Amino acid sequence: MDKIFNRESLIINPLSTRKHDLDISVVKDLSADKNPSSDKRIKTVAQRIIDAKGNNVSVIMMMGGHVIRAGVQRYIIDLMEKGYISCLSMNGSVMIHDYEFALIGATTESVARYIKDGQFGLWKETGQINDLINDGCKNGSGMGEAIGEAIFKGDYPYKEISLLAAGYRLKIPSTVHVGIGYDIIHEHPNCSGAATGETSYRDFLRFAKVVENLEGGVVMNFGSAVMAPEVYLKALSMARNAAAQQGLAIKRFTTLVCDLHELPDDFNKEPDKGSAGYYFRPWKTMLVRTVADGGESFYIKGRHSDTIPALWDAINKK
Repeated sequence: MDKIFNRESLIINPLSTRKHDLDISVVKDLSADKNPSSDKRIKTVAQRIIDAKGNNVSVIMMMGGHVIRAGVQRYIIDLMEKGYISCLSMNGSVMIHDYEFALIGATTESVARYIKDGQFGLWKETGQINDLINDGCKNGSGMGEAIGEAIFKGDYPYKEISLLAAGYRLKIPSTVHVGIGYDIIHEHPNCSGAATGETSYRDFLRFAKVVENLEGGVVMNFGSAVMAPEVYLKALSMARNAAAQQGLAIKRFTTLVCDLHELPDDFNKEPDKGSAGYYFRPWKTMLVRTVADGGESFYIKGRHSDTIPALWDAINKK
């Protein structure tokens, strides 16, 4: 048998000794934009979301970790409470930032600072996420549900800004899609690969179930270059396969990608394989390939601290 790393040898320090790059002050309060966005794309997507809600079809918001770091939690939770989001999907970093914010009102460490002495990611309280995942696995929960329930029911001083707690409270699927070794909690001795895989896979199947109701709906991706397009692509294939067997189709829906990449105005055709843009998965997957048979896609270049409040503002003014 090959030798493996001895995790019991690791020194794991309390979060109180970590210098946090972000604290609760970055989380924005809800406020209508005094200079509302004139971007027609935002207004169009807002109307599509309103229509989807009225037709009881899926509105999916997918995201990467920088969404949490942008401090827009209250905007997202408000949309969830008003029924404009029917599934919230995230990578592991979103879950970790969400958990730390709920627990201590701060999150994010300097990789450059803590990787030098091998302390990056090795924080006791953050590692408790693994215990919750392990328990959730035994109870038949998905990863997002397990963490959301723990935050909602537990003693977390800042739980009101937790997306996962809101998902649990509102019974909105909140799915976490991880890759083994991607997240800091995978460094810890209490990380179970089996429980991590099983709970995240349950979330994938729950996500695929939501995608089955996507005809006429909306899929949004804020800042996830790999997880969102790849998870969405596989789930859509599964949902279309099942729908076809019933004589149904999942073709007419809207996709929105918000990121900082510079895309050409004509992004509705695939970039050349020789270009760097070809490897930006949201472009070819979410903006081109999966809407080619009747859907419509939108791309907005902007920071999450601007685009999510603008979308919230447009929906509320509709």
